[in-house]
Parts: sequence; structure tokens; C-alpha cells
Amino acid sequence: MKVGRGTEDDVKVGPLIDATQRDKVAELVSDALGKGAQAVVGGTARDGAGYFYEPTVLAGVGADAELMREEIFGPVAPVISFDDEDAAIAAANDTEYGLVSYVYTSDLKRAFRVCEKLQTGMIGLNQGMVSNAAAPFGGVKSSGFGREGGKEGIEEYLETKYIAMAL
Repeated sequence: MKVGRGTEDDVKVGPLIDATQRDKVAELVSDALGKGAQAVVGGTARDGAGYFYEPTVLAGVGADAELMREEIFGPVAPVISFDDEDAAIAAANDTEYGLVSYVYTSDLKRAFRVCEKLQTGMIGLNQGMVSNAAAPFGGVKSSGFGREGGKEGIEEYLETKYIAMAL
């Protein structure tokens, strides 16, 4: 995946918002690596100008790693194996946050079963991109409440008034 400025051709991963966020991503990855995870790819901040962090895939991430409970907001994908579906759902829900989750499966019944049990505001089902101007955007738990975008976003700014009247 090409890392760089979004104005450059074929760039897939842009910079983080600022140095503080890049440092947070680096700390969370470092914590996971220190607790036994392995960097399959990436795992470091980029040198030079800008707030770039290498796209990172971590394997063998332990449940005690901070990035399993934090919203990382960086190009990091922790990969964890599970013995059963319920354990995967429990791990996904074991966080105070709930902005977005991703489910990949070819089993349609499993897809709906898992999506119903996830405590999250949005789900990418067999896709990584969930943002769409016509769709509601927002999370649950400490990831916020309410929605922006779509019909639901407009309704956040409206007050419904019900009037019962006899003539």
C-alpha cells in the first residue's frame, strides 16, 4: 500500500492528524509487540516530514494489549484467532468503545448472527469502507451517540412535536 500525501497518485494511506496521534499509534503497537505480538508487516512510524505510520498487520496479539481496547485511529490491523464465534464476539465487544466493526464471512447466516450481536454503531460486512454521505455515521458506548449523515443525521437536528387535538 502506497503511503504518502493524498494529492499523489495511487496513495492508499495518508498521514495521521498530528504528531500526538502518530505517537499514540506507535505506543499502542509497541505495547502489543512487548506483550508477544509479531509485526507481519509495518510496525513503525515513517521518517521525514508528515505524520505517517506504516500500514501494519500484527499477529498473535494478546488480550492484554492496549490496542485491543482502544480506538487506534491508525493503519493497524491486529489479527487474532478464536476457537468459536461467541469468543470472537465477546472479544470484539470487550471495549468501552463502539464506533465500527468489520465482519468477513461467506456464510450469510453467520454474517447476520454476528452483526446482530456486535455492540457497534457501524459494521463493514465483507468490506473495509463504511463511510458514505447518504448513510448514518456514528458509534455507541464511549464512541459517542447520535448520528451524522443520512436521514438519521438530519433528524439529530430536528425536534418532533406531537399535537393531539379534538375539534
